Amino acid sequence: MIPATRWVDPTLVVDPSDSAPQLAGARCVECATTTFPFQDGCPRCGGSTMERVALPTEGTLWSYTVQYFPPKPPFRTVEPFEPYGLGYIDLGDVCVESRLTVNDPAALTLGMPMRLVTITAFLDGGVPVQTFAFAPQENLV
Repeated sequence: MIPATRWVDPTLVVDPSDSAPQLAGARCVECATTTFPFQDGCPRCGGSTMERVALPTEGTLWSYTVQYFPPKPPFRTVEPFEPYGLGYIDLGDVCVESRLTVNDPAALTLGMPMRLVTITAFLDGGVPVQTFAFAPQENLV
């Protein structure tokens, strides 16, 4: 039997039960600034009316690095640890910091098209705990 999965934080996505989730951001009703993750107030104008919005599932790689050491507690990772890519993905109205599915810097190029996917962040008592990541679109064909 395959164990059920759960999200590391279900508020990161619009519908945690969706097999093709979208990230849940916030848009300020007063100035239209978009944030991720969702927050109650606008960092740009100080407005307090934010609406929940589904962010695009495709964007471009704006910046990246590779994390060659395990994250410090309280953060967890799949064991044994393997280096992983980290990047900023430009989704148009907002840049999102994200894990990448690629950890070879030679396979990453600024401006390359990326698509939202889910990955296992760690196991909790044998249950896969998933989070979001972005993958190069060319790897998803």
